[in-house]
Amino acid sequence: MRSRIAVLGAASLSALSSGALAQSTDTPASPAVTQTTAAPAATSDQPGDIVVRARRLNEARASIQPSLGATSYGIDNATIQALPGGDNQQLNQIVLQLPGVVQDGFGQFHVRDDHNGLQYRINGTILPEGIAVFGQTLSPRLIDNFNLLTGALPAQYGLRTAGIIDISTKSGFANGGQISLYGGSHGWIEPSINYGGSTGSTNYFVSGNFRRNTLGIESVDGRSNPIHDTTNQGQAFVYVDHIIDDDNRISALGGYSDQRFEIPNPSGQHPDLGYSVGGQTDFLSDDLDERQHERTAFGQLSFLHHDGTLTLQASLFARYSSLDYLPDVTGELMFNGQAQAAVKHDFAVGTQIEAAYHVGTAHTLRAGVVVSRDRSTSRTETHVFNVDGNGEQIGEPITLLDSGGATEWTYSAYLQDEWKLLPRLTFNFGGRFDLYDAYRREHQFSPRANLVWQPASGTTIHIGYARYFSPPPFELVASTSVARLVGTSAAAASLTNTTPLAERQNYYDVGIQQKLGSGISVSLDGYYRRSHNLIDEGQFGAPIVLTPFNYRLGTIKGIEANLTYQRGPWLAYANFAAAKAQGKDIISSQFAFDPADLAYIQNHYIYLDHDQTYTASAGASYAFKDGALAGTKLGADLIYGSGLRTDGAVPNGGKLPAYAQLNLSVSHKFAKPGIEVRFDVTNATDHKYEIRDGSGIGVGAPQYGPRRGFFVGVTKDI
Repeated sequence: MRSRIAVLGAASLSALSSGALAQSTDTPASPAVTQTTAAPAATSDQPGDIVVRARRLNEARASIQPSLGATSYGIDNATIQALPGGDNQQLNQIVLQLPGVVQDGFGQFHVRDDHNGLQYRINGTILPEGIAVFGQTLSPRLIDNFNLLTGALPAQYGLRTAGIIDISTKSGFANGGQISLYGGSHGWIEPSINYGGSTGSTNYFVSGNFRRNTLGIESVDGRSNPIHDTTNQGQAFVYVDHIIDDDNRISALGGYSDQRFEIPNPSGQHPDLGYSVGGQTDFLSDDLDERQHERTAFGQLSFLHHDGTLTLQASLFARYSSLDYLPDVTGELMFNGQAQAAVKHDFAVGTQIEAAYHVGTAHTLRAGVVVSRDRSTSRTETHVFNVDGNGEQIGEPITLLDSGGATEWTYSAYLQDEWKLLPRLTFNFGGRFDLYDAYRREHQFSPRANLVWQPASGTTIHIGYARYFSPPPFELVASTSVARLVGTSAAAASLTNTTPLAERQNYYDVGIQQKLGSGISVSLDGYYRRSHNLIDEGQFGAPIVLTPFNYRLGTIKGIEANLTYQRGPWLAYANFAAAKAQGKDIISSQFAFDPADLAYIQNHYIYLDHDQTYTASAGASYAFKDGALAGTKLGADLIYGSGLRTDGAVPNGGKLPAYAQLNLSVSHKFAKPGIEVRFDVTNATDHKYEIRDGSGIGVGAPQYGPRRGFFVGVTKDI
């Protein structure tokens, strides 16, 4: 067994599903690409001035942060429900159905071959980053619609720029909700409830769910029911807003998740490093007992003003996250020569003020300021052996204690102008300034420019440039001293540990979208990115906490294609992406790497471990409107990957075999009692495939996709 980290897994994929791509909320299920952010739709089932005013204010809020010139893919709640899994799946599984999104372990996904680089926004306000790796903080149950923005982003988007997950939450009006029970294979049981309503000028929405199954983290050996992989997860969310008058609204939201995971075990392995603990020299891998506990809480308070000429939103935001890793001390010492208990806490708070001001008919100025403070603390207990000059064990294990903390401040400001040069030609240009002050102090001014042209009805062409500045994820930068481990069985290959640097990018993007009529839309987008200090992340220990590091140089380039169709009861889409991501010369966190690998990478470009050459997804649904089958929906979706990187003749020089996963769904709504029954099949062909094989730069854990699963759900309107 090469290392204990080689038996760790990733988030369950048993409820994988999809959504179609929505162009705008005027046609919420229309699967198409859009170059501008559309306004979130308010539910208008009940007449009344409150609904009209809420819709107007939602549209005003969206106008502050348009996607002008960027590429935007969207999914609404109706589409989430239409295909396999519905809103019982995790959010990352929905995002996998969008163009250019690559599946990885630990519940991660990569947008355009970037490692992480994701920023989440809820109702226009930034959600600070947390520590959680495979825990999913945001449930699809709270989503009315969301957009994935990528490409050459306008100036209001910064720091995390590979992809913006822009979520509009449900907000009430209907005075009703649902209670649901979902479950099936892998011991899956998941009750949930959501309810929304309004009283006077106040609207609210609440949701909650609890999930238990025996496939909490991806299997490490491909079996359907891994050894020691039970998870218990609870999530809750609340949203409240109050419309003061036609021009002003105040809103608040908050969420909490508590997720416990057993770390899955490989079967039948024995330690071979020659260590002994209290005279014990053998340990069966089936008996390992490692656990991880993740908690996250977040909240936002926002004030929105809109008077026709000026739209302004001022927000306060906060997020707390914690991670506790409990090792199997004896087992990990014997397999790895070390066992580490780790506790990490992170608390971030900040303010975000943004505004749009219309200057005549040709210009719209947008400006904003974001200030945040992040405090991170960690405590570790590392159990190791003292070793002699030959690396042989000396005596019984000892425990090394380490703790520390740090504070990060970030300051951002931007100004830009949306200039309508001609009725069909818009130029959006501006810049932003970012200052990052934590383990390092760095800053950058970043110009942005996008040109959007509509030469004919149904045709949109965009071209853009963006300069990006992305600090390393502060909450993940390790604070443990590697020097303390010298002379022990956990000693690093070197003591060189340069603090990670901010990544600086030049990003170019060009694309075209064509609506062909009859509900068909086609788009093609190409991008090229050149980076200095490219940020990547790796897992270098048993606690599932990623550590950032930098390549001195990096290039990422690719193309994306999207075909969508929506007409009558049909909704269908197909996506294809090709990409290539490479880096050269690792210049930070060097202690975590093999010296021979470092020497080779210093002078050669290598593929990034998360590079996948070809990625595709597709899906379709059909809703019966009339006859005996009225209320019945059929759905299917598919993901395909040509395989992530693995070690070959050179670091990351090989790739894993290609894979495809097909999911199926059928549901029926009984209108009179208000009951919906659904049946889902995940990985219908029971294809056994590897996401990771445990090798590659910064990779230590084999991870397999989910095996076939059968699930039944019953939902009752309340």
